[in-house]
Amino acid sequence: MFNDVNCEKCENVDCLTRCQWIEFSNVEEARAERNKMIKGEESRVLSECVTCFACDEYCPYESHPFDLITELQEKYNSLNIDPSILENTIVRFAPHDQVRLKEIDSSKPTLNKCGFGKINAQNMRGRLFEDLQDVKGLDFFCNLMYHHYGKDSIIKERAPIILENIKAQGIREMICYHDECYGFYASYCPRNNIELPPNFKPTHIYEYLYNYLKDHESDIKPLGMKIAYQRSCSNRFIPEVDEWVDKICSLIGVERVGRKYDRENALCCAGIFATLDKKALGRKTQNDNIEDMIKHGAEAAVYNCPMCKESLGSKVERKGLNNYILSDLCRLALGESLE
Repeated sequence: MFNDVNCEKCENVDCLTRCQWIEFSNVEEARAERNKMIKGEESRVLSECVTCFACDEYCPYESHPFDLITELQEKYNSLNIDPSILENTIVRFAPHDQVRLKEIDSSKPTLNKCGFGKINAQNMRGRLFEDLQDVKGLDFFCNLMYHHYGKDSIIKERAPIILENIKAQGIREMICYHDECYGFYASYCPRNNIELPPNFKPTHIYEYLYNYLKDHESDIKPLGMKIAYQRSCSNRFIPEVDEWVDKICSLIGVERVGRKYDRENALCCAGIFATLDKKALGRKTQNDNIEDMIKHGAEAAVYNCPMCKESLGSKVERKGLNNYILSDLCRLALGESLE
């Protein structure tokens, strides 16, 4: 959880000075805004924040400054989101009162399709997924999306429900399809002292994909493709996962082009910007991101997050690039059709 003692040691205030959306005239100004937040006071950071989570990765002390930011955003209603949009979202994505249990073998891993089980069913086909048991739906939805709405209390309120559902279902190892789900179990819960079910292990989809590919390496046909990888916001909570992208790309014969807006300097997809009443900034962010992909010779944009693909996809295509979820590239490398 947020550690203001470590923050006091930080002379560079990297969490704020490295922000790509909030400008400070100097380090002293950034430090002053940080100190306001440490005291629980309102700061311009709260309303100017685009909720990309990058400050968590920039922090050299792993103090998770975004935890403080989102807590204060809720306290001061800093994001000023239309109440009807917020309320509709909270109601729409609520878990059920009682989970519908499936027959699950607890000795085997279970794929959590979360809320993508229907709308992204085409991305979970083929040999990579056919032998996996799965759960899906709002009963297993991590709710980290509420970080983008300045409503951390919803996540904390629903976390015990989701974890109890996992326990009731008897899941021991859960393969998380989305960065957000894995970030919930591997980062959010531990740093907020939320206890996971006994003997429960979250596994990122990329670790599963890599291990599958290694076990079937003789079946891989290198794709010979140059791609721009689009990191999701929640990947900032679990930056170590980014290494799996490089390992998978190496296995399937894909070059992740070195570009300006990648890795620690990644730009978010800006999908939430319209809701935050930052439409102009969102258009600029997306245009800068896509132009950077093209400038560095990418043939395709590749995603973990289906919502990032939805936000950027049409603009990417208009610029002549293809769009892929990374698991789909793995399927292509194994000789499968995506049709």
